[in-house]
Amino acid sequence: MFKKILLATDGSEHSLRSAEHAIKLAIQFNGTVDVVYVVDARTSKSDVLHYVDKYEVKRERQEKIKPVLTLLESSEIDYKVQILHGEPGPSIVDYANKHDFNCVVVGSRGLNNLQTMVLGSVSHKLAKRVKCPVLITK
Repeated sequence: MFKKILLATDGSEHSLRSAEHAIKLAIQFNGTVDVVYVVDARTSKSDVLHYVDKYEVKRERQEKIKPVLTLLESSEIDYKVQILHGEPGPSIVDYANKHDFNCVVVGSRGLNNLQTMVLGSVSHKLAKRVKCPVLITK
């Protein structure tokens, strides 16, 4: 049922909890996990200005999601990492819809009602626009 799982992460505590749920699903259904980390334009520009070497930029981005990758490595499930560029919500929606996932797992940031109304949230955008089930963890 959930053989191909997309885990949207930013390395936060919320995404660690999401990773735990994605791992449980992958184990239960003998599935794989694709980890997606999105670099927005501001972060991308800062990275390019701060680091001279493109390999150093990649290492820094991997470092941000290292706790999630450590969980996945210890679970011994198959996974791969994809770093995308753009606005997180639309980038993840586009990637999920183009790659035929069975489930998307994402953490909730815990925004209050006003923040969600004004800012929107990545998890809300995914729930509304992804064409497969979305598991939002708190």
